[in-house]
Amino acid sequence: MLSLIPDSQRRTLDELVDRLDLSAGERKSKQSAFWIMLTLSGIIAVSGVVADSTATVIGAMIVAPLSTPILGIGLGIVTARGKLILASVGYVLAGVVLVTLLGVVLSQLLPNPTNVLANSQVLGRTSPTLVDLLAALATGLVGAIAITRRDVGDVLPGVAIAISLVPPLGVVGVCLGSGSPALALGAFVLFASNVIAMIITSVIVLTIGSYGREAAAESDGETASTSRHARAYIVLAAALVVVAIPMVVNSLSSLWSRQVSTAAQAWLKAGGAQTAEVTGVTWSGSTVTVSVLAPQDLPPVDDLQHTVDELVPWDPEVVVVHTVGGRQAAQ
Repeated sequence: MLSLIPDSQRRTLDELVDRLDLSAGERKSKQSAFWIMLTLSGIIAVSGVVADSTATVIGAMIVAPLSTPILGIGLGIVTARGKLILASVGYVLAGVVLVTLLGVVLSQLLPNPTNVLANSQVLGRTSPTLVDLLAALATGLVGAIAITRRDVGDVLPGVAIAISLVPPLGVVGVCLGSGSPALALGAFVLFASNVIAMIITSVIVLTIGSYGREAAAESDGETASTSRHARAYIVLAAALVVVAIPMVVNSLSSLWSRQVSTAAQAWLKAGGAQTAEVTGVTWSGSTVTVSVLAPQDLPPVDDLQHTVDELVPWDPEVVVVHTVGGRQAAQ
């Protein structure tokens, strides 16, 4: 039978505490390394976002140390160590502030900060969906397993890339510095979902690995830990629901946008606009805007409105933006 954490490869509780508790062991060395690497990874991430450089952003993901206190929160919950939870939460919150401020400051050095808002690094992190949450949960499981097993530690750089902690915070700062708090909120939701997913999965894996029982046996505090576990689970469940709500909305909006785009293209073809094309679909409250590139008059918009009313439950108002023209390829 396959074992999630084989006894021969299982790290001891003391080993995990030494790796995840920044206040244990060589405290000054751990803390200085954490802040230096976090500051540098924040600068790298913001620079990559501003320059729209995927390679640079990936570099920031690899060197970012935020996963250490996040996993420390999970370990603190499982072992009922309140001080570890509070200290780890403090490091995460301070890291959030630091990286966000770096993004705000560096965005002010740009000649036109609003231009950054249209690049792929920003747009790819401001509308997280349920797919992002699913990926975060899967990645969190990999990270938690890797931290508890001696034989799979080599996958941690891949986990750092997949979970993406510092780049969303860099986007939060850049968006705030560019005067776009709505986009900043979207990027923060992505960061928060990644953090919550990592904590939840680490709690699951560490519980399966019997670290809670090991800690209870050492401290003889099993009754107190049960009460603390219940409170922690309630908080985690509530936090997951909070971040999942906007992700559900984004997922539905994305689905409806694709459906509206398909319906609009069919509407154009049915109306005789064979060379016309839909160039974009955007939402603003209860209004959906369909951008169309066409060289001729369009069919009646009422026909498209009726189709959209059948697709979307709340019957949004359809606005068509018609750009007269067409695409030409070089001869």
